[in-house]
Amino acid sequence: MSEAGGKKAALGRPTPADVSAGLVTGLFSIPEGMAYAAIGGFNPVTGIYAGVVPTILGSFFARTVLMVTTLTSAIALTSQSVLSGAHLDPKDAGNIATVAVLAGLIMVVLGLLKLGAVMSFVSNAVMTGFSTGIALQIITGSLDDATGYKPDGHNRLTQLADWVVHAGDWKLTTTLTALVTVAVWALVRLVKRLEPVAILVALVAVSLGVGLLSVDVELARDIAHIPAALPHFTAPDLSAVGSLLPGAFAVALVALAQAASIGPTVRNPDGSKSSVDGDFVAQGIGNIGGGLFGALPAGGSMSRTGVAVSAGARTRWAGIFAGVWLALLVLTLGSLAERIPMPVIGGLIIVIGCELIRGRRKDILLVLRTSWLSAAAMTVTFVATTQLPLQQAIVIGALLSLLLYCVQAARQSGLRGLEPGAGPGSWRFTDPPARVGPGEVRVLFYAGTSLFAEAPRIDAQWPDVSQARGSAVVLALRTTPEVPSSAVVKLLSRYADELDAHGGRLYLAGVQPTLLEVLRRTGLTAELGDDRVVPAREEIFGAQREAIERANRWVEEQRGRGPVAAE
Repeated sequence: MSEAGGKKAALGRPTPADVSAGLVTGLFSIPEGMAYAAIGGFNPVTGIYAGVVPTILGSFFARTVLMVTTLTSAIALTSQSVLSGAHLDPKDAGNIATVAVLAGLIMVVLGLLKLGAVMSFVSNAVMTGFSTGIALQIITGSLDDATGYKPDGHNRLTQLADWVVHAGDWKLTTTLTALVTVAVWALVRLVKRLEPVAILVALVAVSLGVGLLSVDVELARDIAHIPAALPHFTAPDLSAVGSLLPGAFAVALVALAQAASIGPTVRNPDGSKSSVDGDFVAQGIGNIGGGLFGALPAGGSMSRTGVAVSAGARTRWAGIFAGVWLALLVLTLGSLAERIPMPVIGGLIIVIGCELIRGRRKDILLVLRTSWLSAAAMTVTFVATTQLPLQQAIVIGALLSLLLYCVQAARQSGLRGLEPGAGPGSWRFTDPPARVGPGEVRVLFYAGTSLFAEAPRIDAQWPDVSQARGSAVVLALRTTPEVPSSAVVKLLSRYADELDAHGGRLYLAGVQPTLLEVLRRTGLTAELGDDRVVPAREEIFGAQREAIERANRWVEEQRGRGPVAAE
């Protein structure tokens, strides 16, 4: 894995807090994994297995050290949609293995190709809307477990509204159990030393209370029987690869998009830097290994990561212990784990979802205060995440990010004037001149990202050259990307022609090597002449100074006057 971007996250030594956090996360993985698998129409046990091998491998290799790789509701629903679209049985182990392994291979390839950098172009506004929408999905996905009423609606917002409107249909014992769980969690958190294990205390205490009082609520065993055995090797169905490959890409995209929001939210306690590419590879390895051992596709889970962090996780060992604990629990205490009440899990998952939203409140306020365009992008992404299939919401978010990037780049682009400063060799920025007079040397600075959208703005700022006989314009291009838009090259050619037509000259200073090659291929260098294109120098203003000196000499030749000041 790449060392770029900062210190690499080390394996480190496990702490007692990692052991307890792993136990809490492992316990959560039983009912939550079963519930998520059931939501997608899969055998609930495959959801448990998604918390063993994928979690261990994902935590071992992840660069976001506290990220827990396992099944999420979005991944389960997307996987179900993929298999149904291919007309394949979602409960067939071979089909599940094929989807998981293919998704894993895609993740690894994307990571090795360092395409995680694409996620850097996803704006904070879009990511805030996306992660908040996912947190709402986590909450709404647990309302049935917490209250005994399954809300109706074609999207998360209508389901939430339906749940509130039908409060009278909530089951009393189920709702009270969930409320007691939340209350116990909140009370335990008041004790500073117990705060890291508040979730574990609430989970165990309320589960014991429900058992002792024989409270009639749904238990984990009501979803499915938990076999006292580890998952066995399952070979992918190679005949289904062709039909499942496009869908596996969608599954990988959903998983990676969810995980991408974890790194900025959950910082590495050891001070190391997260790496989206490293996390891509880690999740891919987890899926390949998990798919071969009965697990549904997995990815970075915000809810399970939230459980681990809330339980006091300190290193990547928390995730590794979560998988180990889960395997041990399945082997030795499967019958006891079956007794965990679903309202307990539902209540705690709602708490975790609310905590995730609360953790984003500063980002939400920041976006709202930044600009109306950013606020609109955040809102649209949030609504899309709650209203549409997740893979569609991701595409919308990506397009919005691209739009925001282009708009911001176009706004920041333009021409600036450069004039000698107070000190020797210093320069100061000014507004671009309105006109270029006879016998002048004007210095301009191109500030932009070389997008075609910049062309109209730069064109409007270009000074009038109708009186530029015997004048020269030096255009500094040092910060221009090496591979410019063809529209920018076209603009340069037109400016050069316009100056030539009025008896002036255009000089380009600080041209990067690749840009220089582009100018040669497009014929602009031949049009200007080699003496009017000055390549970039190691010295910051070296090329600019040289271009000004050449321009001064030419102006002097044309007008028979002394050099125009270059300093």
